[in-house]
Formats: sequence, C-alpha cells, structure tokens
Amino acid sequence: MAATVETSLPAEIDSARCGTEEEENRGLEMEEKSQQQTGSTGPTVPHSRLSKLPLARIKALMKTDPDVSLASQESVFIIAKATELFVEMIAKDALVYAQQGKRKTLQRKDLDNAIEAIDEFAFLEGTLD
Repeated sequence: MAATVETSLPAEIDSARCGTEEEENRGLEMEEKSQQQTGSTGPTVPHSRLSKLPLARIKALMKTDPDVSLASQESVFIIAKATELFVEMIAKDALVYAQQGKRKTLQRKDLDNAIEAIDEFAFLEGTLD
C-alpha cells in the first residue's frame, strides 16, 4: 500500500528547501518511466521514501506502548504520515502568528498562540509550559 500526499507550502517555506524534493521527484519520475517501458505494474516505492520521518524510530515509539506488541509496516507508515500532516498543520498556523509579528522564524509564543486560537489544538493547551 503506497500513498502520496501533495501539499502546497507558502513561498517562504518552499524556497527554503535545498532542492532535495525536486531531486526525489525526478527520481520517482524516472522510475515510473522505466516501469512503463518494462511493462511492470504497481508502485515499487518503499514506504520509507514517501515519509519524511524515520520509520524505525516511529516503530520503536509505537512499541513503547504496552498495548502494542506488533506494528505492521502499513500502520507505522500511516502514523508517520499523520504525524507529518499534524506538524505541517500546526506549523502553518503558527507561521501566521510569526508573520503578524513580521518574523520568518517560528517562536514558542507563535505555537502557544496557534494552540490557544484553534479548537483542534485544545488538547495541547499547557503542554509547552
């Protein structure tokens, strides 16, 4: 099971990247072209290439829960992807507060403001104290 998630980032964040995503996209395009030429079907991209977080570390964190004895590759990948999306969402919301303060760097107070202002983050209130 392979899934890709496309997200758009503000120009400031997107320009800060060093081209690694472009190189990865080119590599995936080349792989797709070679698959088309050879006639193979289905994605052969491992989950680790689709996730920006280390899957081994996430699996280890999942196993620290006494209720979790085994964790499949798919479940680890889904947790990693959900974590990426969560971090991206809170970072974008905090970026709004940083931009209001005419800053490009996120600070703790920006995260605090985002947590206080958005109901979805209510469970995080008091965690940065």
